[in-house]
Amino acid sequence: MSNPVLDEVLAVIEAAPHSAAALVLYALANTLDHERAGCLFKLTKLRDLDADHRRLAYDLMELMARGENRGEAWVQARARMDQAVRGG
Repeated sequence: MSNPVLDEVLAVIEAAPHSAAALVLYALANTLDHERAGCLFKLTKLRDLDADHRRLAYDLMELMARGENRGEAWVQARARMDQAVRGG
């Protein structure tokens, strides 16, 4: 099952895995995997994003608020993000 937000985030990350936008979105997604740790994310990093990428960051946070940061679509998207950023 595909998720439009995750698809859009993946497109940004896979297009330029080491760009500022990709790395900030990747860091946010990693943070959202760790709810028990309080989802610690330095919000000032949002300043490094343009308006479209900030919208994606907010959409990722909304996924977490709806409990959609788990399940098969999330796990698959996170694996692809890891692979893109880590070059694997």
